[in-house]
Amino acid sequence: MTKSIFLKIAVLGFLEPVLDQNLYYVGMQYTSATFASAIVNGLPAITFIMALIFRMEKINLKNISSLAKVIGTVITITGAMLMTLYKGPVVNILWYSHGGNNHKATIAASSSDQHCLTGTIILLCCIVGWSAFFILQNKTLEEYPAELSLTAFVCFMGMVESGIVAVIMEHHKSAWAIGFDSRLLASAYSGIVCSGLAYYAQGVVNKIRGPVFVTAFSPLSMIITAVLGAIFLAEQIHLGSLIGATIIVIGLYAVVWGKSKETLASNKLSYDEDRAHELPVVDKKISDILDTNTSKNAAKSKVPEKKILQQREP
Repeated sequence: MTKSIFLKIAVLGFLEPVLDQNLYYVGMQYTSATFASAIVNGLPAITFIMALIFRMEKINLKNISSLAKVIGTVITITGAMLMTLYKGPVVNILWYSHGGNNHKATIAASSSDQHCLTGTIILLCCIVGWSAFFILQNKTLEEYPAELSLTAFVCFMGMVESGIVAVIMEHHKSAWAIGFDSRLLASAYSGIVCSGLAYYAQGVVNKIRGPVFVTAFSPLSMIITAVLGAIFLAEQIHLGSLIGATIIVIGLYAVVWGKSKETLASNKLSYDEDRAHELPVVDKKISDILDTNTSKNAAKSKVPEKKILQQREP
């Protein structure tokens, strides 16, 4: 491992486990949970802009694949915003999706409706840091193409850096106490699934398809959360959630289709370039004819040594 790769891993550990998560929690406290979840859905757009700045993505509006990526990203963000901000009437699709009014009322009462400017700026910094993580992860995998090892190093560096930040910021001993309860389960699940498995899966896809393709699926988590909430928490599904989920799926399909078209075109171009540098293959029959003619010409050009000696004698 070189010094450059180590520094990139240290920055990756700081961006995602330390900077992103802490800024998100602070920004949510200044604003509200609804506003925070809505503005974070701008992650695909911010990542797309950063990928353009670092020349990891190209836009040609005359090309149908590039146009599909741009339109698909806009549609995905629109669906996510609609799913978050518009509720609408309750749709009783699942027979057990009832009794969630108390749960929803508690969440609504605990969240603030004041969209403070400070909280908005903090959340925007959170999104930029998250997007920078995917960009730097792609660059790091080009130099260190080992997704599993990179995930382990990033999680380790994130643990060390988070511990240092926690020691500096948190002075209450009670905050460090973890018992055998839901807090331990939440910490273990967040570390193993949300960090370990997620970083590895994102790294594999990021290496093959790029950061824009990875972040295009982030609003899909809202759909999964709504379904699991209706099943396990008896939360109600609203019409806005269904409409937003449908729009998100359409946008994701457009992004995936455009990215797949670009990948096929890139593979075809590289294949044609490789073929252009190859030596031409001659047909076997033509090769045999050329070899026969060459042998005959060589035989005719040979002069017996006796004739040469006779010509040299006076």
